[in-house]
Amino acid sequence: MFGAWDGVMGMDILSHLQALGGDIVHYLVPFLFVLSLVVFFHELGHFLVARWCGVRILAFSIGFGPELVGFYDSHGTRWKIAAVPLGGYVKFFGDDSAASTPDRARLANMDVNERAQSFIFQPVLKRAAIVMAGPLANFVLAVVIFAGIFMLYGMQTLSARVDAVQAGSPAAAAGFQPGDMVLAIDGQKIDNFADMQRVVADSAGKTLQITVDRKGAQLVLKATPVLHEEKDIFGNVHRIGLLGIRRSPAPGDVKYQPVSPPRAVWMGLQETWFVVDKTLTYIGRVVIGREAANQLGGPIRIAQMSGQVASVSFVALVHLAAVLSVSIGLLNLFPIPLLDGGHLLFYSIEAMRGRPLSERAQEVGFRIGFAIVIMLMIFATFNDIVHLTAS
Repeated sequence: MFGAWDGVMGMDILSHLQALGGDIVHYLVPFLFVLSLVVFFHELGHFLVARWCGVRILAFSIGFGPELVGFYDSHGTRWKIAAVPLGGYVKFFGDDSAASTPDRARLANMDVNERAQSFIFQPVLKRAAIVMAGPLANFVLAVVIFAGIFMLYGMQTLSARVDAVQAGSPAAAAGFQPGDMVLAIDGQKIDNFADMQRVVADSAGKTLQITVDRKGAQLVLKATPVLHEEKDIFGNVHRIGLLGIRRSPAPGDVKYQPVSPPRAVWMGLQETWFVVDKTLTYIGRVVIGREAANQLGGPIRIAQMSGQVASVSFVALVHLAAVLSVSIGLLNLFPIPLLDGGHLLFYSIEAMRGRPLSERAQEVGFRIGFAIVIMLMIFATFNDIVHLTAS
């Protein structure tokens, strides 16, 4: 039984991969652009702060494995592109590997000048700043991209006015009527229809207190969005909450606003925080069993989405890069040894104890972190394959 299922599954996967292979450039080029952009800025954050702190940098690599092309800069740093484009690293003087594990034998024989240039011998605050700079650079990149899009294209908004109410929907049960203008949800001000969609989409099964303006009078309606699965134009499934109302297409309810640079930056910050908040909310719901973990994706899903989004426009692809940048920055802050957050956890313990953890404790921590990262990669890749065969 299992052998037969595996055989059918394997043939299904093979057929999909062959279909992707027939148009590999369509997926590979956007994927490499998006991932390389995000990884480059992440590692650039580490690099710039490390150099500012006086740490000697041996290598700056986009990708892992054998080097494809590279060069030395005036400081002796090897800048290179490697064969496996699924990440990158900055290797500091005194490191034993790309994960910044220390070379104990080399460290023991360093003189005073060499120790001053080594990452491991920097004060704990400097090491923390260098590590923190990577995720921070991802957030900055996202803000810059979002702000740039707002400045170039402005903002088109639709008022949160109800044009129609679907029969039998939560909105109908709550007493919504055409012409109602939504003002707030659970005390949160609603400026446009997109604001309302965001709140409702994340509130399936939750009773919302919705303040509306009806012909000059304010009313509070109670509505519970229903969970709904829908496919986008690329075939990706999204599980969202719906009320069952339609927005107003009237000219007076559609507004286009140019966005000044200061406001664009503020909106970029808000958009970045929205991605962070939505990601953490989703992870929290997975932990408590309110969401399925099948939305967690890996390299295959990113490649597929990159190709799909690139077919829409270059701006859409850059927007995807911003979202991915936030996700990678946030993921790296998780307190898992081997990730930036794990290093920060060790440095926090060191700052409180007044001395670092023992070599044995750090080694065990890195092994645990490595196992967790590998399991997450396997799980995400499994989700990618299931998604690929279902599409």
